[in-house]
Order: sequence, then C-alpha cells, then structure tokens
Amino acid sequence: MDRGDVGAGSSRPMVVRVPVEPVEAAVEADAADAVARTAKVVVRGPLFGVAARHAGESRWRVVLAVTDGCPQQARDGLNSLLWFRAKDDARDRAERRALLAAVARLESERVDELDVEGTRYRVVRAEEYAGAGPGGIEQPRPTDPEPLSPDWDRAAKGPGVDEGLVLDPDAPVTPTQALEQLALRGLCYTGERFPEDVRADALQALDTHPDVLLLPAAFTVVEQTAGGWTPVTGPHASAHEARKSLDFALTWMWPRMRGHIPQDAGPQTDARTWAAEGAAEGAPAGPRPAELAAYAEAADALRAGRVNQLEFQGTVYQIVRTRRLLRWGPDGPEGPRPSDVNSQDPSRIHLPLDEDGHVVPEG
Repeated sequence: MDRGDVGAGSSRPMVVRVPVEPVEAAVEADAADAVARTAKVVVRGPLFGVAARHAGESRWRVVLAVTDGCPQQARDGLNSLLWFRAKDDARDRAERRALLAAVARLESERVDELDVEGTRYRVVRAEEYAGAGPGGIEQPRPTDPEPLSPDWDRAAKGPGVDEGLVLDPDAPVTPTQALEQLALRGLCYTGERFPEDVRADALQALDTHPDVLLLPAAFTVVEQTAGGWTPVTGPHASAHEARKSLDFALTWMWPRMRGHIPQDAGPQTDARTWAAEGAAEGAPAGPRPAELAAYAEAADALRAGRVNQLEFQGTVYQIVRTRRLLRWGPDGPEGPRPSDVNSQDPSRIHLPLDEDGHVVPEG
C-alpha cells in the first residue's frame, strides 16, 4: 500500500525495529519494565501546540510546543510567532504584509490553520496521559535523560519541550512503542461524565484520524490532593527541569506569594539569601526567618540527588512522567475539535507594525 494513499478510517502500516545498540536496548528494556509496573493509563485531557509544514515538504515540525491547555493559547502563541517574524525577520515589505495579515486574522478569529508565505501552520491537538500502577503515577525512568552535573542556576535554560521535533508517522518504532500505539489507537471519551458533544467528537476522530503518533515523554510536578494529583508546574523536557521548577517555587515564587519575602525584593533574593540580606540591612519587619528556612531546607533536599518525591508542609509533591498522543489522518495531525473549550477570545496581543517593521505607538 502507498502510504500517501491512506484514507479516512484506514490505518498506516507500522514498521517495528528491535533496538540492538546498547543504549537503545537499555531504554527498550526499561520501557518493557514500565509496562509491567504501570498497566493502567490515566488520561488528563487535551494539550495544544502549533506545527508547520513548508511548501514542497512532506513532514510537519513542531514550532510551538504541544503544552497549552486550550486551543486559543496555541493561537495566541502563533500570533506572537508571526508578529516577531514580521518585526525582525521579514525579507521585504511584501512578506511583512502577508505576516501581518495573518496576525490580524488571529487577533479576531479562531483560526486553526493558516498558509503564510509558503508555510502552512496548524494548531494541533494531543491527549496527555500517564501510566499508573499500584505505586501511583509513573515517575521518571532510570534511562530518561539526566544531566551528568545538574545545573540549578535559574538563568540556565535546558532544552524546551518538543524543541526541533519533526512529526514522522512513518518512522520505525520499537516493540514497546508499537504496543503502546496499538493499545491507544482506540482511545476515546466514552463515560457519561463527558458531555455528549465531547464523546461524539472523540468517536469521529477515530475515523478521521485513525493513527496515533507518540510525542516525546515530558515531566510534570504534581501535588497530592483529596481528589488525586493536581499539576503544579510543567510539562518540562526533562525530570531535572521539573525539579528546577519546584526548586524555584520553593525558594522564590511561593515565599513571595505567601508574604514571606516582599514583592519588591530584588530578583536574586530568595529563601536562601533573604536571611543574610535581612541581617545586613537591619532585619526588616516583613521576613519570617524560621519559615523561610523551612522553604530553603525543602529545596536543599530536592537537590540531594534524583529526587522525585518531596513532602513539604503536609503536601506531597512528585515528579511524574507524562506522555502525549497525537492523532493522525490523511491530511496530517489532528487539530482542535469543535467541543474543545477555549479559555479566552482572540484579541490583539502586540502593538501595530508599519511596513518597515517599526512599532507604531498607540495614541
């Protein structure tokens, strides 16, 4: 069968490759162990991003990570991507006009697909899920990438989620990946707790986009609540980046949110440095050194190794390994469904630009 002739309701052939290189084989063995430990799948819901395909190319590539909670957030991201391209990278006035025309549409319409200067942009949709078993939601695997020397500097940025990712539904897969794809091809919202339109769209997607593509694993910080686990930060590209985000919350964000560090404190001030700064400045009335020390101690415990679970002030925080499933049809990746909820309306995000790329001040 010609792969380019796959029609609606028909699945693409799958090429399975058994890893033989030592590192790949170790990753595959780790994945097989995970299947035995986490036989249950917990589905959280859809995430959205933007993929692009240049004229004459057959592959889509991700240009905005598939991590947004609603379609409009992805559209707003595309708005910014095209606006900055018009401002900084347009070759001439004609290209800038085309880019700004696309921006204008995104400011007023819920547009899920745009053709701009030979590139097709599409808002894409993926289901976020995780493996679970008797021990709870799956944590990072031993073979998941980790830095040899963890860098905890807040200014240091690791790779982004989906950075440089090319979506290739014909790429060979390992046996465990093939098993996961086959098991999840029929994933569909069926429970009565889902609205009727959500269930109808999910059922239709099985026919219009019958294949599934597994995106790279991501890592999220969650907290245990009475109803289960609630995301705190993420998704992140690595478990270390997830730990860094929890470290930042413990030492910088939460102390400010909870009044332990003044909002106007310098950007380098955190739970570790505030006591020393306060002593040098005559100990202002606002800080609570004992409580800040507890935040710093919790963050220090997080840095003790590859820590994936931490208890602080009666709450359990955990680094979990999440996965994303993107449905695929004859025309490529699935876009938003009619029943997907938007948290906001389209709006203008940036100031106008003139034909030469200069910002036009308001008023």
